[in-house]
Amino acid sequence: LCLFFYSPAQWVQTNGPFGGKITCFAVDSTIIFAGTYSGGVFVSTDNGQSWNAVKGGIINTNIYALASDGTNLFAGASGPYYGGFFISTNNGSSWTSSGFSPYGVTSLVVSGTNFYAGNPFGLYLSTNKGTSWSTIMPNTSVTAIAVQGTNLFVSSGWNVSRSTDNGTSWMTTDSGLAGNVVECLAISGTNIFAGTILPVTVPVGQSAQPGGGIFLSTNNGISWAPVKSGLPNKPVSTIAVKDANLFAGTSSGVFRSTNNGTSWVQMNSGLTDTNIYTFTVKGANLFVGTDNGIFFSTNNGESWSAANNGIINTSISALAFFNSNLYAGDNGILLSTNNGISWTAATSTIPYISSFAMSGTNLFAGLKFSTGILRSTNNGINWTLLDSGLTNANVTCFTVSGSNIFAGDGQTGHGVFLSTNNGTSWISVNSGLTNTWIYSLAASSNGNGTATIFAGTQNGGVFRSTNNGTSWTLPSSDLSTNIVFSLLVDGTNLFAGAGGGVFLSTDNGTSWHVTGLTNANVSCLAISGENLFAGTIYSAVSNGGIFLSTDHGANWASVNTGLTNTNISSLAVSETDLFAGTYGSGTWRRSISEMVTAVKGTENQPPTTFSLLQNYPNPFNPTTTIRYSAGTYGRTSIKVYDILGREVATLVNETKAAGTYHVIFDASKLPSGVYFYQLQTGGYSETKKLLLVK
Repeated sequence: LCLFFYSPAQWVQTNGPFGGKITCFAVDSTIIFAGTYSGGVFVSTDNGQSWNAVKGGIINTNIYALASDGTNLFAGASGPYYGGFFISTNNGSSWTSSGFSPYGVTSLVVSGTNFYAGNPFGLYLSTNKGTSWSTIMPNTSVTAIAVQGTNLFVSSGWNVSRSTDNGTSWMTTDSGLAGNVVECLAISGTNIFAGTILPVTVPVGQSAQPGGGIFLSTNNGISWAPVKSGLPNKPVSTIAVKDANLFAGTSSGVFRSTNNGTSWVQMNSGLTDTNIYTFTVKGANLFVGTDNGIFFSTNNGESWSAANNGIINTSISALAFFNSNLYAGDNGILLSTNNGISWTAATSTIPYISSFAMSGTNLFAGLKFSTGILRSTNNGINWTLLDSGLTNANVTCFTVSGSNIFAGDGQTGHGVFLSTNNGTSWISVNSGLTNTWIYSLAASSNGNGTATIFAGTQNGGVFRSTNNGTSWTLPSSDLSTNIVFSLLVDGTNLFAGAGGGVFLSTDNGTSWHVTGLTNANVSCLAISGENLFAGTIYSAVSNGGIFLSTDHGANWASVNTGLTNTNISSLAVSETDLFAGTYGSGTWRRSISEMVTAVKGTENQPPTTFSLLQNYPNPFNPTTTIRYSAGTYGRTSIKVYDILGREVATLVNETKAAGTYHVIFDASKLPSGVYFYQLQTGGYSETKKLLLVK
């Protein structure tokens, strides 16, 4: 019997981990849609038994709202670069953007021909399916929208507003809400329910009640009364109505009331995650979205079952490959013994794993939002929490040098800790550290039984210790304006992955220079032999993805073929494969040898197409670099224009052979403002925008 294992010629998404944060639902006929945080939209045609991703055309995969008018599906997305309102006419297979406000959509309701969208800056109305929008409630942080007949209800902060004329005029009340922040609304007959959270601040003259809870109005929102008997003092994030049952989703699970909220009973049987974000009802089934996927109940919440098959919406915060096992950190630790073909939960008791390290037979996991570390002595089957001496530190990175284990805190800024007894106890080693926000650690052997320890900080540079952390020095301020997310030692080379690219030091951090990868936010680094990999995240100046250098960082090539999510959080190397953790799409795998062969096969070959890349840096003052490629021999020009279309500079105007080039634009004699630069060669033309800020 011969077994053959296929080595992919491109990136392949591993089979999970399934689950992830579910933010919203929509139901249309026989279809259920689920919106996720960072994973896009998923669809199920079999009552939640299986799911498929359908996010083509939605650049931002942070989905906060879904709605359907029976024919079209609508999605509200929100994020730093690609928020907006999206429309699909084919059940989510493809999407188009309506060009909504860049602040995005966080709540959405369709009522007849009226579309209401809310975000932290206002409430908006469209009467033409999102083609155009008008602001009907400006300068208001909208948290929820509900419609009852001719009544439109909107929650914002400590009050609820009602309009009977589609938002032309409003009646606003906070009577009885006791200063609680309204997070969600639900309507059952003539009853209006408001789910609330504990306010951070309280309006003048009001006193806050502890926790959150649910309030009821029986007079169209004019006044409210608490209905919390049996509910814990916890935030209520979502409310659902199913037949005569009222459901409340909280951070302590699901609660049900059969008497309009007069009393409540907890209904968590089968729920392995009790942090509830959203509900939906389809026929006899009730679905709930949590931090770790979807659960459904066919008996009004008496029992729950997971329904996550196919939902890969996991943001992987850490990856490691030890002893033929692949470990992934997110809301707990996930383990695969077969290169990602299947996954099991190694622990889910403590969430948000930030990093892994291996020392001897001990495996360590850092906790991003909790004090302490987890240690396993049996390859992740069992874990022990250790926190002695960590003084409320959240561990975001590790490095190991002999019997010494170093842990850094980049979450609460407690600096570096050292353990000499396999993590049983820790001591603070911060002498000389003028910046104690530690994002990365690395150790370099000096060849005489000693080691040099490096600590990358948040806007403080890379510190160095030659005495196991007893004291630290800052040998260079070269990286003091960057967050150093990752450090990697390769012989005498020390690489730093930072907000401005990959940097290299050949003198133990005394000086640094940028490598060939500059226009990128580098979140992680990994090495396999002579092959150096950099994982990046997308931003205003970078599309993210994974890059490979085979010459110690001098040149880099994108190796993203097949990778549909280029927001890379972590990398891990096995003997044959590179694994990549993403924000929102789980873990991916690709053969290292195939990537190296592909890159070397294209080295020194001229490009076959024309392209104009985004300038870097952008914004800039007063110089910036513009990179471009010419696919054939011919006359090439690059000119810069102001916002009125007037030419202000000619950067290139000559005959060029096929190749990749760059040019420096010096705008020291120009005023601040928006400019455009245009590449023209043969029949090809491309224009991009740049911003000069003085």
